[in-house]
Amino acid sequence: MGTDIVRAAVDGRGIAELVVDRPPVNALPVAGWYRLARELDRLGDDPEVRVVVLRAEGRGFNAGVDIRQLQADPGESALIGVNRGCFAAFAAVYDCPVPVVAAVHGFCLGGGVGLVGNADVVVAAQDAYFGLPEVDRGALGAATHLSRLVPAHRARAMMYTCATATAAELHAFGSVLDVVPKARLRERALEVAAEIAAKDPLVIRAAKEALNGIDLWDVRRSYRYEQGFTFELGLSGAARRVRDTFGRGRDGEA
Repeated sequence: MGTDIVRAAVDGRGIAELVVDRPPVNALPVAGWYRLARELDRLGDDPEVRVVVLRAEGRGFNAGVDIRQLQADPGESALIGVNRGCFAAFAAVYDCPVPVVAAVHGFCLGGGVGLVGNADVVVAAQDAYFGLPEVDRGALGAATHLSRLVPAHRARAMMYTCATATAAELHAFGSVLDVVPKARLRERALEVAAEIAAKDPLVIRAAKEALNGIDLWDVRRSYRYEQGFTFELGLSGAARRVRDTFGRGRDGEA
């Protein structure tokens, strides 16, 4: 499968594994978000694919956008690119014609919450934790998706304070299906995927479309609304002022 940031494989049961692997923290640049979106679209369009398992290698599931790419851009093209790339990737998870099972370990931050919040089923390792550090990065976004994982007032508190929630807490909220030892995460995600793959594929695809159709709000429009405030913060200068204090001697996650 090479050294691609995003790689995919499909087994004989119709289970696709889509793996993110970008050391050190799986923080994705603009091209990485678009690549993830394209792979999800491709897998969903494949009639042999019955379910997608989205997981990651390394220290954690996803640390969001690559802040270093934004810091290195003297203008706003990288910000526009990453906002559009995240929008495409989150939408691709939600719109994928087959169910997407997210397998989460370690940190799931920023854009990681956007991916997981739009997934159909979430399985987590015991070490997994979830959060939106956007306020500390001079940005907003993915509250749409966090609100699908935690109750409304917890989401507000997490947004304002940049606090995180554990996998066990999300399991208690009902948004995480199962919490398992890290060593068993992939196995458990594949077990859930196999249950789905064993069903009639036309019925499952219809169920996915029907469930999306009865959602209480449009996640695309809601997230795009949030992004408007990120652009306002950028124009005001506040975003760069906050963002440029980030990453001094750290890994560059968002």
